[in-house]
Amino acid sequence: MAAAARVVAALALLITVVSSWSAPASAAGTGPCDIYASGGTPCIAAHSTVRALYGSYEGSLYQVRRSSDNTTRNIGMLSAGGHADAAAQDSFCAGTTCVITVVYDQSGHGNDLWYQGSSVVPGSSQSSPAKATTESLAVGGDKAYSLYINPGNSYWRDGHLTGVPTGTGPEGMYMVTSGTHVNGGCCFDYGNSETTRKADAAGAMDAINFSTSCWFGGCSGSGPWVQADLEWGLYPGGSQSWNPNQRAFTNRYVTAMLKNNGTTRFAIKGGSAQSGGLTTLWDGGLPSGYNPMKKQGAIVLGSGGDCCKPGGGANLSAGTFYEGAMVAGYPSDATENAVQANLVAAGYGTSSGDSGAFPGGYHSLVVGNDGLCLDVFGNTSAAGAAIDQWSCNGQSNQQFQFVAGSNGYGELQAQNSGLVVGVSGGSTAQGSPDIVQQARSGAASTMWKPVQQSDGSWSFQNQNSGLCLDVYGAGSNQGQQLDQWPCKNAAGTNQDFIPR
Repeated sequence: MAAAARVVAALALLITVVSSWSAPASAAGTGPCDIYASGGTPCIAAHSTVRALYGSYEGSLYQVRRSSDNTTRNIGMLSAGGHADAAAQDSFCAGTTCVITVVYDQSGHGNDLWYQGSSVVPGSSQSSPAKATTESLAVGGDKAYSLYINPGNSYWRDGHLTGVPTGTGPEGMYMVTSGTHVNGGCCFDYGNSETTRKADAAGAMDAINFSTSCWFGGCSGSGPWVQADLEWGLYPGGSQSWNPNQRAFTNRYVTAMLKNNGTTRFAIKGGSAQSGGLTTLWDGGLPSGYNPMKKQGAIVLGSGGDCCKPGGGANLSAGTFYEGAMVAGYPSDATENAVQANLVAAGYGTSSGDSGAFPGGYHSLVVGNDGLCLDVFGNTSAAGAAIDQWSCNGQSNQQFQFVAGSNGYGELQAQNSGLVVGVSGGSTAQGSPDIVQQARSGAASTMWKPVQQSDGSWSFQNQNSGLCLDVYGAGSNQGQQLDQWPCKNAAGTNQDFIPR
């Protein structure tokens, strides 16, 4: 079958899938790597903590390791070709903390991504695996977890003998990331990198970068942007000058794409992974000095190419990885458009739980009567730390997300620790400043129902006691702790929280 015909067939299949969708929880037998294969550019690496990237994949997605006994568990899917079995992780990690040690390659090439610092990929003393429970999300109605990269976390694989293009070999890649967890540190990348883990030469890398880094200066705005890390620089387009077609992607879920024919041409694209199509940011010649490319065939995720080997320092970047793949060959625009349609149809951010329509993602929660923010006291990750109110500062100990459970209840998870807001000791008494952060356990005392008020603010009713999250004594001082109190169900009180 000619390449064009294969693309048409893939598009027809996708259109059939989308038009017959009764619920977005199923990929209906096709995934991004099925689409790439139909376009003549098969995946040579496919990674996700969220879902299968092939309609028939039925292996493990990733592995977690818990701190209590250092045992590991592979996390698979709810069904072949489906979404991650987050409940298996929740059960395994209950009452302790877990990290993600490896993200498995679904393509069959064995290009698994182990964390730098592991026994498989030795790394610097500053390198460590990402926490497994920092961010949960809903995809097509099912709960999943992201690979939430913070400075010090990164993953790597030498794939030059297992299908990853080298030299001038053409390739393409995509990832789904987030515009809400980024920084300007070097370098939140996914793609082709050096096998030496050194900055060897211009063209030794060919990776997507998503960050607020303005490498050569002259940038417009503050990002984050989809750029190309080609080594010795992050390129917004075909030169070191700012590309006027660039734009920031601040969406909760972002599609980032890059393709490079290895000799003359590359293209950068971006879009929302929840709706719409792709924006072509650059499609043209390679920068001066990068023709031909000198790709080495390693795969990096979360750091630059010259990072994290023993004695080599640590990753400085922050970013979120949900899924991504690398392909051999130069994908057509039609193939990439079909992949984007598949991502939109996957239902990122679509929850089947009744969360009272509370907005997804991390937010500051501003107290209705005094303008202070819900806060983990002392910015600590220790279990048992008090939940208080403090001047809003945007730090991660003031960022909370609602993780939907069942019957409208769910957890309030702190970004800085991955722990959840609960009532100490499971008490049902009112008026005691006993609200703390705790390990996730599913206990009713850690489950809250968001109830929207007339001004758009929210109160949170505890499942165990039926009482509402409350600033103790209605005090307006910094450091005032929280308690639970009979629900007032009125706007502008010490029980109302405004997500920002």
